[in-house]
Amino acid sequence: MEEWVAVLDASGQETGKTILKSEAHAKGIFHPTIHVWCYTIDGRVLLQQRGAQKETYPLKWDVSVAGHISAGESPEVGAVREVAEEIGATIISDKLEKIGVFKTDKRHAATFWDREFTHTFLYLLDANTPLVKQASEVEALEWVLLEDFEIQIQEQPSKFVPNATDRYRYIIHEIRLRLQGS
Repeated sequence: MEEWVAVLDASGQETGKTILKSEAHAKGIFHPTIHVWCYTIDGRVLLQQRGAQKETYPLKWDVSVAGHISAGESPEVGAVREVAEEIGATIISDKLEKIGVFKTDKRHAATFWDREFTHTFLYLLDANTPLVKQASEVEALEWVLLEDFEIQIQEQPSKFVPNATDRYRYIIHEIRLRLQGS
C-alpha cells in the first residue's frame, strides 16, 4: 500500500498538505523521514545492507533503520514503526535520543529526488534482542564495533551509501559520547 507523507516547505515546516511518497520523490517535494542508529553498551552499531531492489544505493551499507514518517505521525511514532518493520525489534519511544534533523536534497534520476528532512535518533538496544530483517527492504544486518565501522568508512567507502562519511563520523562521535557517560 502506498504511503502518504506530509509536505514540508524548504525550511522543514509542515504545510498542512499531504502527498503520496512516490509522488514526493517524483516531483522533488520535501517530506519527513527518520533514521534510527541502534547501538549496544559494548560499543557496537547495527548496520543495514539495503535491499537489492531498492531504487537508491541497492546493497550498500547504511543506517540501522531508515524510513518515511507517515502523514499525521510524529517522528518518534514513525521511528518505532520503522524499527518494528525493518528489523523486527520492539523499542520504546521514550528511549529514542534525537540528535538532529538533517536536510537532504539529492536528485538521483529525472524521476527520483530525495528532498527530505531526516529526524535522526540513537537507540541503545540490548545485544540479545532478536532481529528479523524485512526481506523486501533489507538484505542483511550486522553488528559492527564502532572502531571497525570507522576504519571501514575510511578504507572501504564504496561499501557504504556514498557521500555519507561525515554523517557516519557524526554518529560515531555521538555514540561514543553516550558510551563514555555510561
